Amino acid sequence: MQNPFESGQIKNYLLLYAAVVVIMILFFIATSLLSPQEDKIIPKKEFNTTVSKTTVQKEEAPAKKKYKLLKEAY
Repeated sequence: MQNPFESGQIKNYLLLYAAVVVIMILFFIATSLLSPQEDKIIPKKEFNTTVSKTTVQKEEAPAKKKYKLLKEAY
């Protein structure tokens, strides 16, 4: 196995690393310049908080109830 410091491979790896870092910086600058945050206006969401009253239909003649309520809560 050759020593990478003697064969010149380290220079190639450093150049590759520097190229990747420069490309990342350029993409960051391009995205920050091309899409400014001030132009994007997000509408405020408002939820309906009024309670609507609905009528509940009563059962005419329940045959038999499955569940029975307890007299005390445990």
